[in-house]
Amino acid sequence: MKSIERDVVIIGAGTAGLNAARDLKAAGLTVAVLEARDRVGGRTWTSTIDGAMLEIGGQWISPDQTALKGLLGELGLETFSRYREGQSVYVAPDGTRSLYTGEMFPVSERTEAEMRRLIGILDELAAEIGAAEPWAHPRARELDTVSLHHWMRQLSDDEEACANIGHFLAGGMLTKPAHSFSALQAVLMAASAGSFSNLVDEDLLLDQRVVGGMQLVSETIAAALGDDVVLESPVRTLRWDENGVTAVSDRATVNARYAIMAVPPNLYSRVSFDPPLPRRQHQMHQHQSLGLVIKVHAVYEAPFWREEGLSGTCFSPDLVVQEIYDNTNHEDPRGTLVAFVPDEKADAMFALDAGERRRVILSAMAESLGPKTLEPVVYYESDWASEEWTRGAFASSYDLGGLHRYGADQLTPVGPIYWASSDLAAEGYQHVDGAVRMGRATAARILDRDAASTEAAA
Repeated sequence: MKSIERDVVIIGAGTAGLNAARDLKAAGLTVAVLEARDRVGGRTWTSTIDGAMLEIGGQWISPDQTALKGLLGELGLETFSRYREGQSVYVAPDGTRSLYTGEMFPVSERTEAEMRRLIGILDELAAEIGAAEPWAHPRARELDTVSLHHWMRQLSDDEEACANIGHFLAGGMLTKPAHSFSALQAVLMAASAGSFSNLVDEDLLLDQRVVGGMQLVSETIAAALGDDVVLESPVRTLRWDENGVTAVSDRATVNARYAIMAVPPNLYSRVSFDPPLPRRQHQMHQHQSLGLVIKVHAVYEAPFWREEGLSGTCFSPDLVVQEIYDNTNHEDPRGTLVAFVPDEKADAMFALDAGERRRVILSAMAESLGPKTLEPVVYYESDWASEEWTRGAFASSYDLGGLHRYGADQLTPVGPIYWASSDLAAEGYQHVDGAVRMGRATAARILDRDAASTEAAA
């Protein structure tokens, strides 16, 4: 068992934790990063499965994600654009398959008008309420005590329009049913991306990827930190008082002046705090949970859909598979599709054995892209909900009423303990960009506090 003395101990070697460590070390403080897994990267993970490189976790970059893009430049990592030429596919609730271009689904004139009206309402609310402090808005309680599902149906009687708009926020983003989270949580999701329109525009949101995979961000930072990163070392106990902390993990005990919990909120309870956290934190953390989604990777000898004039982009809110994208790797002659099975549909799939689940999922993909979809050379399901140190995807959100009740306190330090993850971000919420922002902002807060303490002691 190592015994380590540091200025800051960071629990979690994901994007947030490693960025915090990088900035703190650059400013002259000593750090130790304790990671439960046998790898760095957290919810970004690139692995080779049956000879195919797959991005099992977070992977995309949008043009407005300036914190992430700036970091990629600093680290010297290259990016490439997602393939999106050709027509997209929409499968309507009645099973009708249509081809289209642009961001609007090929629906009836009335449904299109309703979708545009709902998008306009969400855009206005996102601009008015913002991502920084949605809980402080005069309408916060009103919007936080009604589910997104019911709120939209108060606004419109067009079920297809409501389902399609709800899809982007529910299955597509929060990976929870639209009846399980609030309209305010949905507005935060939209505001964090700049607008709801940005979430609808998949060409913007899913613009680029990192050559070699997004996990390279964490791997590059960790390589520079060297022995300051300790893997396979879950923290079991965090003792704390106003003077500092002692983090007891499986492979090291770290005495430090500050601690950063750089893991999703649903994992805070995996650590025994001594003394216990205040009542407010205990309550708050019970109202935050991750969603559920199966990210399906299907690799083919060639990207056959391109030969048919298709982009590989498919939307089908009523099918088991709700979204499909061309996820072919940089300069790879093979073709890769990535598909998503969210929330209650994922529940149904996990009730099947692996072989039947594969058959059902590929059959649903074939409804959009045809029979060639049924025979991939590599097939893999990312199942983050069964991963011991994540337990869900993509990130946490509050239950009904939780955001306006607890949001203002979610970043409040407890003595020397700070909180940092994409789950708690404003701009970039739920994205790698948000993790970068949270890591760097938390490091800055500690540096400010440390400077003030030094000045007071002088």
